[in-house]
Amino acid sequence: MIPLINCQQVCKAFGSKELFESLSVTLFPGDHVGLIGPNGAGKSTFLKILSGIEEPDDGSVVMTGGLRVGYVPQNIQDVEGTVEEVVVAAAGGIAAEDEYDRYARVRRVLGTLGFSDLSQEAKTLSGGWQRRLSIAQALVGEPDVLLLDEPTNHLDLESILWLESFLQREKIAFVVTSHDRVFLDNVSNKVWEISHSYPGGVFTVEGAYAEFMERRKGFLEAQMQREKGLKSKLRREEEWLKATPQARTTKSRSRIEEAARLQQELARVKRRNVEKKSDFSIAHTGKQTKKLLVAKNISKTLGDKKLFESLDIILSRGDRLGIVGENGSGKSTLLKVLGGEIDSESGTIKLADDLKICYFDQLRDKLDLKQPLRRGLSPNGDMIRYRGMNVHVNSWCERFLFSKDQLDLPMKQLSGGERARVLIARLMAKPADILLLDEPTNDLDIDTLEVLEESLDDFPGVVVLVSHDRAMMNRVADILITVGDDNRRFNDVEGWLDWRKELRKKPKTEKTAFKKPKEKRGLSWKEQQELAGIEQKIANTESEIEKLEKKTEKPLEAGQLQKVCDQLASAQETLDTLFTRWQQLEDKK
Repeated sequence: MIPLINCQQVCKAFGSKELFESLSVTLFPGDHVGLIGPNGAGKSTFLKILSGIEEPDDGSVVMTGGLRVGYVPQNIQDVEGTVEEVVVAAAGGIAAEDEYDRYARVRRVLGTLGFSDLSQEAKTLSGGWQRRLSIAQALVGEPDVLLLDEPTNHLDLESILWLESFLQREKIAFVVTSHDRVFLDNVSNKVWEISHSYPGGVFTVEGAYAEFMERRKGFLEAQMQREKGLKSKLRREEEWLKATPQARTTKSRSRIEEAARLQQELARVKRRNVEKKSDFSIAHTGKQTKKLLVAKNISKTLGDKKLFESLDIILSRGDRLGIVGENGSGKSTLLKVLGGEIDSESGTIKLADDLKICYFDQLRDKLDLKQPLRRGLSPNGDMIRYRGMNVHVNSWCERFLFSKDQLDLPMKQLSGGERARVLIARLMAKPADILLLDEPTNDLDIDTLEVLEESLDDFPGVVVLVSHDRAMMNRVADILITVGDDNRRFNDVEGWLDWRKELRKKPKTEKTAFKKPKEKRGLSWKEQQELAGIEQKIANTESEIEKLEKKTEKPLEAGQLQKVCDQLASAQETLDTLFTRWQQLEDKK
């Protein structure tokens, strides 16, 4: 099989900081690659190198002749104009195509991604739809390879499910960076991890994320055993080297060279085996009061939109509450109301005496990026008060995987994940009774996420969590409350998503109380019949989409083309629903 992209011995550094060296990977047709690695390892930079935006310092990146690459950046770009105008502008560089063909291609791509109102101003789109628009900008060039940098950041769960379904159906190769473990497991058939823990700086596994984790564990354990074996062998050689010169002259010179080689190899393996993980736990005030916060009949409105009303929340020591809802439904607003940052329009909020509430802001707007890292970690001097002890900022920074050399760098030079770690460091230092966490997973690497989850498990106070990360939400939260859906409560993310899907099937005027079904093993007879016919429905819908796509390639009047594109968008939405239902039934089976 001819590779699409072949990277050999690629190196990249920024100033004195080396991101990676001698990195070699190959992307083949059909590869769906999940790209992971610690914060600061260079994942975003590597995607830019693959896209041609940046050049490596050394090494080669060879692409198949005529290869078209689409790139979706991590941060959504501000754009002016309507949805259609934005994608038309992205299609402007397509050569050998007249205006009509370009127009038809734009309509076809937007229809495939589910856009119906092409005249809507792009800047008025929600975060999820803006992400779809950025994907449309990349797809309009009909790329052979799609590169997506953290596409799940700031998406609600339903948008992530749509993206999963979209990538699962795509026949083109793609590379996607993400910290969302469930998402990676669902979309990838190969995983690359960039890390100094591996020879060559990268570890590649054929298979989904769960398979990668098993193979990774085995590799690292074997590498630790290799270190032990080298130490044992080198000890014997060093004992010989310490022998008298007379005894040593009777031995071959090659044995002395072998001992030197073992020393060098052991040093390399030891460096790779140094496991760098954040070392923190969350400080607690020690308050033993059981009932910490009681909110009665609270509400909030944004413009003409009622975010939530008549909401009651009681938080007792040890509670773990997750807040879910669509983008813009008011999840962050509810956290701010509970934290006292904004007022409720009705009702009351009563707090226990001397209650300490810590708030983690998803927008990171509480960091002054002009300040050095030193002040970001320790705003009031070089000593941090942590659990009754004074800790110097030099030691504190190492707990969060920063080096002392970085302390005087301005925080604007930090990656998104490193800035998130600064906020976590400040959060950990403040004794708290209640933690309000607004999307704490954004930009964090997977290892740091797992340490954060462990710390939240051990925290004796209250945790209120907003997150699109299904793995974290299901592990941390004991109960979920919805915002924008009549304040309903669920036991897990899947229960809420299933309820949302059922709700969409009902007429909007119908108000039916939803009772969460009891868990059952296996499929009912009705579900078995549904599963038996759903694959044919998927095939029929895919055939319909193919016919509609061919229609858009033919000369049509503007009105006719709009009608076909609307039909294409509707068919695509039907296909998304069918795939989601098929996966549910397969999982339940």
